[in-house]
Amino acid sequence: MTGFFVTGTDTGVGKTALSIALMRLCMQRGQRVAGFKPVASGAIMTRAGLRNEDALELQKNSNIAVQYAAINPYCFAPAMAPHLAAQSVGEKIALDKLVAAYTNLEKKADIVIVEGAGGWRVPLHDDADIAMLAQRLGLPVVLVVAIRLGCLNHALLSVRDIIACGLPLAGWVANLVDVADKVAMANVDSLKKRIAAPCWGVVPRLENFSQVNAYLSPSAMLNAL
Repeated sequence: MTGFFVTGTDTGVGKTALSIALMRLCMQRGQRVAGFKPVASGAIMTRAGLRNEDALELQKNSNIAVQYAAINPYCFAPAMAPHLAAQSVGEKIALDKLVAAYTNLEKKADIVIVEGAGGWRVPLHDDADIAMLAQRLGLPVVLVVAIRLGCLNHALLSVRDIIACGLPLAGWVANLVDVADKVAMANVDSLKKRIAAPCWGVVPRLENFSQVNAYLSPSAMLNAL
């Protein structure tokens, strides 16, 4: 076991928060941990270059010293699908480069937590997508499900395709993103009946990353480790 691949049913569903929660749990076990954001679109220009907020959080929460480019090999300013962001600046995202970057991190850390971009089948270029990257890395997958209208279809299709790709689904997390959803917990219960992998926790809307661990099951996560 060298890490996990964290994906989601959509963008903005809490992948970064879960990734950091996993990293902290591993650090509590005395492990050297690094976060990895292979591709990020939606970044601001700083004196050091383009920087993505999620990738910076992963860098900050890693307990080994790594340069930003090692954590986020592809960083694009436009907040759009990665393949479109890459096209807008005349680049093509290369899977070989991403796998090599992961391998370099893997040599320095006991555990690497990989955070995907958007959902499971987000394109990286015309011939590759996030799922293909996950297959190349060969890591167990953790799915973050945004609990809102339509989540049952999104979650179950994602689960089916993860398994079809030959990757183990280590667990999933329900993120209650819609505070007005009166049937949120009913949807969570529906998913628990239909997803064979364990639910690692149900997370309410929170203000910061530090609160996430309180809503996750350490035993379920440790079993996956």
